[in-house]
Amino acid sequence: MSEFDAVLPHGMHVVHDGPEQGPPLLLIHGSGASGGTWGPMIPALAARHHVIRTDLPGCGQSPPAASYDVPVQAGRVAALLDGLGLRRVAVAGHSSGGYVATALAEARPDLVSSLALISTGPGLDALLPQPAILRLLLGPPFGPLLWSLRSDAAIRGGIRATTVRQADIPDDLVAGVRGTTYRTFRAVSRCNTAYVDERNVPERLAALKVPLLVVFGDADPRWEPSSAHRYEAVPDSRVELLSGIGHIPLLEAPEATSDLLLRFAAAHAGNPGA
Repeated sequence: MSEFDAVLPHGMHVVHDGPEQGPPLLLIHGSGASGGTWGPMIPALAARHHVIRTDLPGCGQSPPAASYDVPVQAGRVAALLDGLGLRRVAVAGHSSGGYVATALAEARPDLVSSLALISTGPGLDALLPQPAILRLLLGPPFGPLLWSLRSDAAIRGGIRATTVRQADIPDDLVAGVRGTTYRTFRAVSRCNTAYVDERNVPERLAALKVPLLVVFGDADPRWEPSSAHRYEAVPDSRVELLSGIGHIPLLEAPEATSDLLLRFAAAHAGNPGA
């Protein structure tokens, strides 16, 4: 099955891959990206799972929203899963998509059988100085102007600034990034910062009873790679560091990342949550 849905009442564009009756696996992208981020992993994941990818509001093909607060985003994802009649879903989030996944597990543990966070910074103190191209694109005074003038090559350059290993960047990911406005990106970034500043991610997850997989590249240029070990304080957690990989293992090491995710989801299939 490969089905591209229209924008649904919860305000998000959704893509389904794999067998409809397979165990469900929800993939949540990071800030300013889209469901296309997961493209290189889809063949392996869809061979075993009903894979659900969504463009969060204001990103990719989804329209903007009134609020980008992380718990509100998680509520929209919960509405998506409720609308599909799904429970006990394996959920994976990349980068700040891990914050939405965490907030989903906090608010609706009945929906989450296992949680995988890929390159998701545990707290603001783990954030590294960002690459120069990203500082120019994302910050004032030049950010708004440069954002509006971005070419496909510039978008690919911005994505590659967070990788270490050579990676193919899917065209639909580039299109998804182009679909995100500067205003939306800044609003999403502020809300992500507020969520982590209020309480760091390992502290949030320690209060839950959900199996946790954390995957980091050991050369991540956005987050201090050793900060991944902070998640070891979470009960029933497993931390994996990928050698020579940057911030986007989904593109840099899709086979290894898919294998970790598949094994983890299979080990915890049907976990009822807290």
